[in-house]
Order: sequence, then C-alpha cells, then structure tokens
Amino acid sequence: MMTTFDPAENLAALIRCPSVTPAEGGALTALQSMLEPLGFHIDRPVFTAEGTPDVENLYARLNGTGPHLMFAGHTDVVPTGDLSLWKHPPFGAVIDNGELYGRGAVDMKGGIACFVAATARYLKKYPDRKPNISFLITGDEEGPAINGTVKVLEWADAKGEKWDASLVGEPTNPDRLGEAIKIGRRGSVTGTVIVHGTQGHVAYPHNADNPVRGIMALLNSLLIPAYDQGTENFQATNLEITSIDVGNPATNVIPAKATASFNIRFNDTWTADTLQQEVSRRLQAAATDSPFRQGKAEPVNYELIWSEDPSHVFLTRNDKLINALNGAIKAITGKQASLSTSGGTSDARFIKDYCPVVEFGLVGQTMHMANERTSLRDLVNLTAIYEKFLEDFFA
Repeated sequence: MMTTFDPAENLAALIRCPSVTPAEGGALTALQSMLEPLGFHIDRPVFTAEGTPDVENLYARLNGTGPHLMFAGHTDVVPTGDLSLWKHPPFGAVIDNGELYGRGAVDMKGGIACFVAATARYLKKYPDRKPNISFLITGDEEGPAINGTVKVLEWADAKGEKWDASLVGEPTNPDRLGEAIKIGRRGSVTGTVIVHGTQGHVAYPHNADNPVRGIMALLNSLLIPAYDQGTENFQATNLEITSIDVGNPATNVIPAKATASFNIRFNDTWTADTLQQEVSRRLQAAATDSPFRQGKAEPVNYELIWSEDPSHVFLTRNDKLINALNGAIKAITGKQASLSTSGGTSDARFIKDYCPVVEFGLVGQTMHMANERTSLRDLVNLTAIYEKFLEDFFA
C-alpha cells in the first residue's frame, strides 16, 4: 500500500510513469494504488473512436452523504522533446534544490498528487465524516480529447452519477501559488481557408490568378477590425493565423492554391455559431473587394472549412464553490486569488455541462517545457489548500 499523505511521494510515483499521451504508462495504476486503500471504488473505462487512439481512463468513487465533489484532471503528458535540454531525466522525478523535476510535474500530475494527499489527510482527520468524492482522471487531455473526459462523463452520467461541483487541478497560477482561480474559459474555434487560383509563370501574370493575393485579402479581413473590446469577465476576442502554405518549391511559378489556418479565442460577446457567421461575412465581403487583385473582376475563389467540435465559452457562478476555494487559498497563502478566465482550454469545458466547475492548481511557468518542475513548498501548500477546501466544502 502506498503512503498517500505526502504529495511529493505521490507526485514522484506518477512522474515515474511515462504516460505520454495517449499511453497510460502505469500512471492510472499508480493512482489506483493510492485511492483504493482510502476506500474508493475504481473503474478503468477504455473508450474508442475511429481514427483516434484508444484511451484508458479512471473513475474513482467514495460514496457518502451530502454534496458530491468531483476532482478532475489528467495523467497524460506531452512528449519530452529534446532530452539534451533536460537537467534531469524527464521521468526520473529527481529532487534538486527544493524542486521536483519531471514531465507532468505541474501539468498536471502535481495537482492530482496534492488532491490525493489532501483527501487522505481529510479522511484521517474526520473519520466519522462520509464525504461524496470522486476522481475523474483521463489519459486524453493532451491528445484529441475525444476518448477521455467527455466520454467518462457520459458513461458515469448513464450510471446515475450526479455531481454538485467540480475542481480541476490544472496549473492556474502564473507566478506564485494563490494568484488565480479559473472560473471560466474563452471559447475556441479553428478554421481553414483555401484559395484556388490559376497556376502560371511569374513573368506572365495576366495568364494566371495568384491565390496568394486572394488569401492576403481574406486574412486581412479576418484580422481587421477587432471583433470586440472584451467584456466584464473576459478579455477581447482574438484571432491568430497559425499557418500559411502554398506548397510551392519554385520561385518562378505562381502557385495554384494557397491555404491558411487560424484559431479564434472568443468571449461571451459571441457563440461559436455567431462568430462563424461573422467570419463567413468578412470573407465574403473581402472576396468581392480585394485590393490585391488588380484587373481581376471575379471574386476570390475560396472555401472555408471549420474544424469539428468548437469549445464554447463559459463562466461559473457558484458562490459556495468559489468562496470555499478562495477562503482556503487565503487561509494558507494570505492571498486573495483573482477570478480569471484567461488562458487556453481545458476539460472544464466538458464538465461545465454537468455541474459548476472551477480550476486551481500549481504555478504553470514550466508546463510543456524542458525541465518542467514544481517546488516542494508549493506541493505542501497546495495540499494544505485542498485540505482546507474539503473542510469548508463539506462543513
């Protein structure tokens, strides 16, 4: 039986499991060995979908009375990258100068390790209390996110599981522990624009139609003007062009096609549908009024392709959940955490359809980097915050 009271020991055990997405790598087995002695019933559902890897997940349940709290997270990690850039082996869980090194240390095996330790301490401190706690841990957060949290939620809901609140242990703090609670996330949509032209010799442009000129006009329309100025709870909607390609190795050939991809992170001014309509409107207007295609009367010949399953903007408004967490943060760190909606997406975007959800974890400065690491002090303090949160939430 593992000793689950020490978050550093828990984290070291998880880091030593090379669970590069979508591989389980032993991480869920290690987590199961921590939770079963605490009285949790464990399920390990595996989900599949055509064109995606099979993914193993874990759902642990401690049946009790009162509100049902779900702790959610993921044990899959991103690849290590160039091993020569690592000071210590990425799956070695080496402690150096008060910091624990390893892939997943902050994103987000550290959060899981601390919540396990906090739960173990809470159950030991209050042996007569029977809290309703579950762990929903996926191996598909860093991957396509198709066979992970979204399907575990559907599976558990079909079995009759209902949750009153969820805490996701993602690394939410920019610089110091206690700075920020994520109470929502911006939405995200991704699209691709393909402009079809006519290939030709650069010395005879009148015989060709350069698709690069057309895509310049279309992309310019997507960037200017701004979509909004931000809202009370969210920063301004932002579009980033992520790639432009013509697949043309020759410098004296006008290409036949140009392709560009873009991503938009949007606030609650928009829904995914209304934002896609705005993008379509801008492209159509630009296609018929391009300043870059002198002498071309016909509109730019383009197609717009949207990626499936956009992420929807959401905001959690639940005083019990937010106040219990912020109170615990202040009690341990002395800080009043800000309520943030910045950053990328997380699996909270799926959980919000089932119960109120917030996110709080370690400092995220080194996530996805070589030498990902967390301080032992932060592990101790995050465990204390989670334990105080459990006390207040189940009071």
